[in-house]
Amino acid sequence: MNAKKLVLASAIFAGLIGVAVLAQKTETTAERATDAANAFLASLKAEQKSRASFAFDDKERLRWWFTPQQKDGKYTRKGLPLEDMTAEQQKLALALLKASTSDAGSSTATTIISLEEVLKNFEKGKGPVRNTGWYFVSVFGTPSKTGVWSWRLEGHHLSLHFTFDGGRIISATPNVYASNPAEIMSGKRKGERPLGDTIDLYREMLKTLDKEQLAKAKQPKLFPEIRENEARPTVGGPVGVPGSALNEKQKAALWKLINTYASRMPRDFADSEINRIREAGIDKVHFAFGGSDASEPGKPYSYRIQGPTFVIEFLNEQADAARNPANHIHSAWRTIGGDFGLTAK
Repeated sequence: MNAKKLVLASAIFAGLIGVAVLAQKTETTAERATDAANAFLASLKAEQKSRASFAFDDKERLRWWFTPQQKDGKYTRKGLPLEDMTAEQQKLALALLKASTSDAGSSTATTIISLEEVLKNFEKGKGPVRNTGWYFVSVFGTPSKTGVWSWRLEGHHLSLHFTFDGGRIISATPNVYASNPAEIMSGKRKGERPLGDTIDLYREMLKTLDKEQLAKAKQPKLFPEIRENEARPTVGGPVGVPGSALNEKQKAALWKLINTYASRMPRDFADSEINRIREAGIDKVHFAFGGSDASEPGKPYSYRIQGPTFVIEFLNEQADAARNPANHIHSAWRTIGGDFGLTAK
């Protein structure tokens, strides 16, 4: 090849690389997830696929739990568990998770799965079965870049649901991440805090409030536990201090707290959720808490952030597996009006 042809070939190759990079950058969550879901399903044997696949309108699609679902030492969840997949199939399942969330969302999810081993070591067989293989993949409908379909990953302390329609993601809720322990207090992983930002930014938010605002925000009791297995959150009306009563610094602290939850979701969906909040108005978003300010370990607390389109629920009330008090987090982002894309219809 002469020099002229070599330069031309190099230019064409560079152009193709540029197009590939551009395509990669502009690929949507729905496109990535569809490809990943089809790759996962194609890897399954017939018996596995029958367990992992459901019709889109199957009642199972709207069922969800983040607590242990087991009886007599056996799981009762539907779907295909990781333990019944080959190593390659597990990689494809986790690739589907990564395609459907942000990097922070997928890494936090896999960390939560790994906490089952921590619980197993602490509890030594006393209590529920702890098994990192008991996380289940379920696909509803046929993954398509034009039609409607959804999928979920669910197990102890993790309940993630993604709904797609017409080549776009229309829902990523219910979106539940929980952590026991909230902070690992001993062992090789001592100091790990899978959901640490949800605590740290809560403290920052409280520090910005004056006495009058704190009195308005503080509730007489801790918030109740997150209600599982409901398609629409039944949290009642918003309580606490409204965004309209906050100054710019306080609103910025509230946004940071909201964004740490949104950052678990895929970027394009998170952006649409944040835009919905902005359109409805940050002034209509309420912040409220019950219990302590999280400055003292072992003191229970909970908080809620609620606006016209969403609600964030956080509780740190229970002891962890090693009996350290208030070291066990449940947190969720729900859609007011309905999860699973119900609001979008």
